[in-house]
Amino acid sequence: MKRTMIAFATLAAMATTAWASPAFKAGTYTAEAAGIHGPVVVEVTFSKDRIEKVNIVKQTETEGIGSKAAEILPSKIVDAQSPNIDALTGATITSTAIRNAVADCVKQAGVDPATLVPVAVKKAAKNEELTTDVVIVGGGGSGMSATIRTRMNGLDAILVEKMPFIGGAASISGGQVVAQGSKLQKAFGSTEDSPESMIKDFQANGHNLNDLSKLRIYANNVGPMIDWLHEEVGVKFIPNDLPFLAEYSHPRALEFEGGAKTMAQHLREVIAGNGAKVLYQTRVTELIVEDGAVVGVKAEDANGTAYTIRAKKTLLTTGGYGANKDMLSPELKAALYYGPVSSTGDGLRMAQSLDAKTQLLQYGKRYPNGIEVAPGIAKSTIYANVGAFDQAGILVDVNGKRFVNEKASNRHILDPMLQTPNKQAYVFMDQKSWEGFYKRLPETGVSHEDADKYLADNGKNAPLFVKAATIEEVAKLAGVNAENLKATVARYNGFVKAKKDADFDRPAKYMNAEISAEGPYYIVEQKPRFATTMGGVCTDDNLNIVKTNGQVIPNLYAAGELVGGVMGDDSPAGANVGWALTSGKFAADRIAEAIKAGK
Repeated sequence: MKRTMIAFATLAAMATTAWASPAFKAGTYTAEAAGIHGPVVVEVTFSKDRIEKVNIVKQTETEGIGSKAAEILPSKIVDAQSPNIDALTGATITSTAIRNAVADCVKQAGVDPATLVPVAVKKAAKNEELTTDVVIVGGGGSGMSATIRTRMNGLDAILVEKMPFIGGAASISGGQVVAQGSKLQKAFGSTEDSPESMIKDFQANGHNLNDLSKLRIYANNVGPMIDWLHEEVGVKFIPNDLPFLAEYSHPRALEFEGGAKTMAQHLREVIAGNGAKVLYQTRVTELIVEDGAVVGVKAEDANGTAYTIRAKKTLLTTGGYGANKDMLSPELKAALYYGPVSSTGDGLRMAQSLDAKTQLLQYGKRYPNGIEVAPGIAKSTIYANVGAFDQAGILVDVNGKRFVNEKASNRHILDPMLQTPNKQAYVFMDQKSWEGFYKRLPETGVSHEDADKYLADNGKNAPLFVKAATIEEVAKLAGVNAENLKATVARYNGFVKAKKDADFDRPAKYMNAEISAEGPYYIVEQKPRFATTMGGVCTDDNLNIVKTNGQVIPNLYAAGELVGGVMGDDSPAGANVGWALTSGKFAADRIAEAIKAGK
């Protein structure tokens, strides 16, 4: 007879809540569920009254993020004796796949998984005091860079990360990075670039709102950082690859071999072997201040351990505040969010509690190429769009009219897109353009399985992916003006024949094919999305945080997205990861100099 598990009072000497065991059919069962990059296959072994073992047989999830869920959740399910446990923060899709597959196995073993109330695991609270040269708060791109460089500088480092993994926004970025002045940029054929040119381009893109002193630090140090990253840290880049990016007057962005996820995983492995202490699932709760100087942090981990970490220098690399609606401007609140759940502004709030000066908090980097995969949540089609525009794909508004050069910078596509009637756009594609689009979708986390599902819905559910045999039919499905779209297609094809876009100056080399006279045709929605915030704390030229009165806060430094103003009100392609890695290394070097000088 099936029995419902009942939790009752915990004895002081016991680690878990006692419960009446269910009646499983003993054995080992296998099931699978859809993860973010494919099926997650689990194998669960039951005795007659317990879940004995959960084994992940197969998974292709993002290394260091989804794979972390595959590493952590099996033992948590066994401890809880239930698949009905919380998802691993930051790895919700993979967590859900694991829990669903285990629930399937529970059903196979003859028990309703809904009846398995999780066993409460008692937390063993304790206090721990640590001492180090540098405590680094936040393990994104800048935090990882700073941790590696601090150890190379011969100093002890403790990296504190509230998530179960390190990597942050850098690990899910587009995979391009600014490399102006690096040896690889020159080796790959771009020899005319300069810090002055980079500064000029960044100011134009950021509407001259940039913090010029920080931008100069960036422009003068990004090349040596790339050389260090490549030659000493071992990060690999795609050979002889300097992609066209409309924001730049010179080719100056490299692409990580294997994408951002591979770069981040390599940095994780370097940190794991370099002697730095990393505290995962540990949230810094406050800065320790004595006589006006920061002397460390207090933190607490997921098991209830309270840490007091005393350090000569404290470096805040906590990222931005894009996931905190209360800190966003109305314009950013209206955009879809696609960044990490960890970007909640923790470091900014801690610095502000010490009267830190801030700037440009109202701005964020918005992109014009998002699809709404859940209410308010986006995924990117930025490289899929490139695949479409390399063929005959075009961008139109809801009236069926082109409104922009499809190969323009993100900023110069976004601004006119926000002036369209419904403040969004649509990628219109023939079959070859769709194939180019579809091929590159997984590069930004949209699996082919997801794309097939979206297209099968054919406009019935979000996001909008539609297909039809004729222009009229596909326009009707998308809610786009069909007559205007037909006229737009004819006009664009005339420009292709003439090798001249008389409306928006799309470069002729990206107008190699006319839009096919025969279907099928496809339309995919394009909505504004954002992840990266442009504002943050103000610092001096050592990245030491300054107060509203202009004085530095002794021993407190910042790097990465937390430092406001470098980009102005918008960031060009590859710039955010480049700044994170550059500023992390730069701050670590300035900190090392100060410590060795006894300051």
